[in-house]
Amino acid sequence: MPFNRPNPESKPRSKASSAIDAWVQAEKLMQIAILLPSSAFIGWLLGAWMDKVLHQSWIGIAGVVFGGISGLVYVVRLAIKAGSDSGNEPKTGNGAGEGSSDTEL
Repeated sequence: MPFNRPNPESKPRSKASSAIDAWVQAEKLMQIAILLPSSAFIGWLLGAWMDKVLHQSWIGIAGVVFGGISGLVYVVRLAIKAGSDSGNEPKTGNGAGEGSSDTEL
């Protein structure tokens, strides 16, 4: 199996920049952890309120299910975005490619 060395970073990160990036990443992950239970709880609250207003007994359960599913969808979207943001560094340059030269006409 061939071993491919990773591309070295062109600019080393400063300690302050990497610390702030770590805090931002931790905040995103905490948001993901809090979002799912809170969305199910809010769905339950709205369902219980509609149970009282409409004199039904099944809407609370439907609210929990709807809140859980919508929270899960949002959590998956946030997790995918957080994973793709942490792996990709912004590209610098003019976008012309490595072998081209900049000429002014």
